[in-house]
Amino acid sequence: MATSAAVQEAPATRFAKDQLKAIIERIERLEEEKKTISDDIRDVYAEGKGNGFDVKALRQIVRLRKQDPNERAEAETILETYMQALGMI
Repeated sequence: MATSAAVQEAPATRFAKDQLKAIIERIERLEEEKKTISDDIRDVYAEGKGNGFDVKALRQIVRLRKQDPNERAEAETILETYMQALGMI
């Protein structure tokens, strides 16, 4: 027959389970927020498209604005060099 000590969880085990549950719930909540934000961003791009802006260009500008200005300038120089070498410009 099981004793009452075997049925009860050790305090450390209970704490670990509670901590794990809290972490999982936080992740789930953040995933929901991420989906909501992603939907909002998609709506803004759709609004831009509805106003006549090119969505692909908007995405590229957003990506470029995230870059460090020096890194962006270096990447643009490399791209221009390659395009010149291929006779594209």
